[in-house]
Amino acid sequence: MKPAILGMAALFAATTALSAAEIAPGDVVFEDGAVAASITGVVGDPVNGRMVVASKKHGNCIACHANDEMPDVAFQGEIGPNLAGVADRYSEAQIRGILVNADVTFEDSFMPSFYRVDGYIRPGKRYTGKAADDTFAPLLAAQEIEDVLAYLMTLK
Repeated sequence: MKPAILGMAALFAATTALSAAEIAPGDVVFEDGAVAASITGVVGDPVNGRMVVASKKHGNCIACHANDEMPDVAFQGEIGPNLAGVADRYSEAQIRGILVNADVTFEDSFMPSFYRVDGYIRPGKRYTGKAADDTFAPLLAAQEIEDVLAYLMTLK
């Protein structure tokens, strides 16, 4: 019984340490547009990442990008590059950087910065005074970024 309790305690400590490794949006370190380190310290789930890419309630990546691997998803976009072969075109660190803040790699990109919380322009405040305050949550959680990355890395 004692070894089982010690094992559970070790598992809890490891899980706590992993969740403590999450990097806040403002603390993500870019190098030439790439983000080498995981922003969660936890390996991404490609199945959940596929759902985030396809879901209009989550990432909705499919609204701008076609994806040959998702023939079952209707109304795929054509304004962003096709996701087929993305893992052959970019490294894992480069894709993570693009997901976190595409503007770092592609200046003036129309792609949303999915893990960014500052630097937005709120014209409604200036013109109507009715826009939301300047407090923003990221569009995707850190683990969702890692999940989407894991999925995109399967597209070779």
